[in-house]
Amino acid sequence: MTELRPLDSGFMELEDADRHISLGIGAVAIIAGAPPGRPEFSDMVARSAERNPRLRQKVRRAPLDLATPVWEDDSDFDVTHHIRWTALPTPGDDPALCELVAAELEERLDRDHPLWQCVVVEHLAGDRWALFVKAHHSLVDGVSGISVFRSFCDPVPGEPDHPRSDTQGRRAGMRWLDAVRGVTRLPVVAPRSVLAVTRGLAPVVSAVVSPAAESSLNGPIGRQRRYAMARAALSDVHDIGAAFGVTVNDVVLASVAGAYRDLLAGRNERTAPDKLRILVPISMRSDKAKYLMDNRVTAVLPFLPIDMADPVERLNTIGERMSRHKSGGAAQAENSVLALAGLLPFAPLAWSLRLLARFPQRTVGALVTNVPGPRDQLTIRGRTVSEILPAVPIAMRVRTAVAVLSYADQLTFGITGDYDSAPDIAVLAEGIERDFRRLRERAGLRRPSRPEVSGP
Repeated sequence: MTELRPLDSGFMELEDADRHISLGIGAVAIIAGAPPGRPEFSDMVARSAERNPRLRQKVRRAPLDLATPVWEDDSDFDVTHHIRWTALPTPGDDPALCELVAAELEERLDRDHPLWQCVVVEHLAGDRWALFVKAHHSLVDGVSGISVFRSFCDPVPGEPDHPRSDTQGRRAGMRWLDAVRGVTRLPVVAPRSVLAVTRGLAPVVSAVVSPAAESSLNGPIGRQRRYAMARAALSDVHDIGAAFGVTVNDVVLASVAGAYRDLLAGRNERTAPDKLRILVPISMRSDKAKYLMDNRVTAVLPFLPIDMADPVERLNTIGERMSRHKSGGAAQAENSVLALAGLLPFAPLAWSLRLLARFPQRTVGALVTNVPGPRDQLTIRGRTVSEILPAVPIAMRVRTAVAVLSYADQLTFGITGDYDSAPDIAVLAEGIERDFRRLRERAGLRRPSRPEVSGP
């Protein structure tokens, strides 16, 4: 058995605190041809689960949460619990797929079994099928979630086989040994660590206690979801970044800022500088931890410059703000706090998280997460994976979330919205692609991109 890391167990507490949310995150692969037969597909998934012990483990919690939850082997593990087959209605187009993804995001994973699921979707238009791989956020973050999906794919020539991941997490019983080691070093490292954490967290604390302006993007959410998608050529994004001296993530956030500007303007809301603060997760995962199934992220909370009409001005402003956030030490400080939380008794942490989750947060209006996906073209049983769509949940009064995933030469945006309060998320998809076109033109790029927009 191994203990859940503090952030992993935190996602459990967050889901428990709100009956309207499901914290499953996923990847939807669009695949050419017909799917494998059911026995063949089950064998493929079973072999992947055999290589990855965490896929055969479930969470065991102590009474009253007096001890940290642990991953333990599911003695009754049966791979068929985790595979479901469905089909799209005619014509099997992208809007129908978006409706299915939205419905899947609504469903909670069964905690009596390991927290993941594969949904095979047949009857996609154009002689295609889809595979939706979903896992609970306590099990994976964006990067490790993609590694789970890759474990179901054929090996890429020249790439080592996916390693076994049987050393994930800290073994139960080792917690106090780690604590004793930490205490012996406390007089030396504490003053330096506290100073660094305090300095780094100051901007984050300031953001949390200073709510953003009131917005329709922040408020109660229901159980139903909407889903939309947008696409861009990854090579275009790299060229835009090179032309203006910014990162790929800056270009992504600038296009998202333009889309939210359109959305709020369409709702007749003021697009002010202090209107939209977003949560941007930042991966703290090293290459050595690429295949470990847990959460290794921190976050920054920048304002999106939705008050700026010029797309290049927005892009340059985003670049400057993200540079300040990254150099300010907030991400490292938050990671240090999580490490410290791992040494504290679990029960008061769990109870505190539940209490905090019930207070309405008014600081964050949206989530935007950018996950680097596979660079090589993937196949499943010899069938080509043409694209991968990211799908993320919403929670804590955040009514929309934008997940961005790169794969081969494509960048795909998966947009999740609350069904009742965000019926217009197709505006976000259209706005993202329109802003990419504008930035391409301003950068002097002539090669046309090939995006299409699909929504609910």
